[in-house]
Amino acid sequence: MTAALVLGGMGLALAALLSLARRLLASREADTADEIVNAIDALLPQSQCAQCGYPGCRPYAQAVADGERLDLCPPGGPETVIKLKSLLGRESETETVAEPPGQVARIVAKDCIGCALCLDACPVDAIVGAPTYLHAVIEEHCTGCELCLPPCPVDCIELVACPTN
Repeated sequence: MTAALVLGGMGLALAALLSLARRLLASREADTADEIVNAIDALLPQSQCAQCGYPGCRPYAQAVADGERLDLCPPGGPETVIKLKSLLGRESETETVAEPPGQVARIVAKDCIGCALCLDACPVDAIVGAPTYLHAVIEEHCTGCELCLPPCPVDCIELVACPTN
């Protein structure tokens, strides 16, 4: 009977130690996963434009960490894909590199009413202006994401080919 109690006590102690070790290892794995997602997110352009198919850069970073393609970020372009491949050690992948879109937004001056709704819609602050004044697009910053189009009540924003293309 004493031997059974001793063996039972040892089994209980070992089970408690194994449970504690599992919890410690799981938290370290979660920390490592967060570090990888943070590193991927830091390489993305933070335009939150959703052109990749995800609602923002952080969800796309999580998807990339889980194995998603690296070439879904048009604003990041080929440079971002190269950096992501290097970070993740996925050099052998033969993904096509997404080029930034060949279009930018342009505001038709004669139609703009200065409502300023496009200012908040632009994720990269490529539209400048103030309420009741004409707005303009800084083409060098525009990613062509089209997020400024829906809020414009007079449809004065058009997409045109990039001047460098």
